[in-house]
Amino acid sequence: MESRSFYNEILTEHNIHPEFKHDLPDADLVLEGVNPNCGDDIFLKLKLDGDEIVDGAFVGDGCAISQASADIMLGMIVGKKKEEALHLGELFLKMIKGEASDEEIDELEEASALKDISHMPARVKCAVLGWHTLEEMLNDEV
Repeated sequence: MESRSFYNEILTEHNIHPEFKHDLPDADLVLEGVNPNCGDDIFLKLKLDGDEIVDGAFVGDGCAISQASADIMLGMIVGKKKEEALHLGELFLKMIKGEASDEEIDELEEASALKDISHMPARVKCAVLGWHTLEEMLNDEV
């Protein structure tokens, strides 16, 4: 039961005090991510210096899970190279599908709090919205 309260605590914290939910007017990349099923709609914004993601933000509306997941994701990828961010995205999607090893889940740090989403099919699209948007954005860049 402890993991569930840990999960709720992290999601709640990222919803009440999102570090990355703000505009980023000088973003180099901007992509909208939409989840038509539940109305989640975010704009992911990244600032790059060569291959490094030096800043990131998102704006938009959505459920607690989509908002918290996007905020957690940005906290993990800012300061990383694009390839590292894509690697984390792959691990996150593997975890959500229930296919990640414990070591891979550990690599996801705070994002691992979302691992139980794999048991809630209706919430999966919410959790992966930011990550899918990131993947699409960076793969278009490469």
